[in-house]
Amino acid sequence: MRFPNKVTTYQKSVLSKLPPLLELLEKKDYTVSTLFESVSKKMSASEYIDALDCLFALGKISMNKGVLHLC
Repeated sequence: MRFPNKVTTYQKSVLSKLPPLLELLEKKDYTVSTLFESVSKKMSASEYIDALDCLFALGKISMNKGVLHLC
């Protein structure tokens, strides 16, 4: 997981990947795969998984029966 520091800019860090995910999840709930399809042009699969991990650890999202929800 890449966090901003002297070497890694904000744009290349996982933190820059969080707002697009949150914006989509504010509108409606998504499955993991459909959410990735929506953001696949903005981030790689590994960046997507890291961003979901961060959001879950921060308590911003939860998953119930394979569907992601905002908390």
